[in-house]
Amino acid sequence: MYDKTKFTQLLAIDRFIYAVENNFFVEAHELLEDDWNMYKKLGEKDKALVLKGLINGATALALYFEKNRPSGYQKVWPVFNKYMPLLDKVSLENKNRFYDAKKLLIMKNASVKI
Repeated sequence: MYDKTKFTQLLAIDRFIYAVENNFFVEAHELLEDDWNMYKKLGEKDKALVLKGLINGATALALYFEKNRPSGYQKVWPVFNKYMPLLDKVSLENKNRFYDAKKLLIMKNASVKI
């Protein structure tokens, strides 16, 4: 029998990466929310905060590129930066994919002109 939380986590992070790669930032934001809520309910605060950081990274890019709201971007992107150091401390299945997501968001953020 498989562990449903691990299976969901792997699919969600892969779908998140695909969405960000293709500039579907609003959709990417939604893809990690179920896992984020699951970790919060399980009391795994640091894992939840890592996902919150990734979610907010995608949200910030959506605000900038899709919603044309640079002031919103400036408020939300720091949340990504705040929580990404926790990625080094948590144990996640297929953790390298979470690092890939982090790097991808940073790369996409390099084209922001503020």
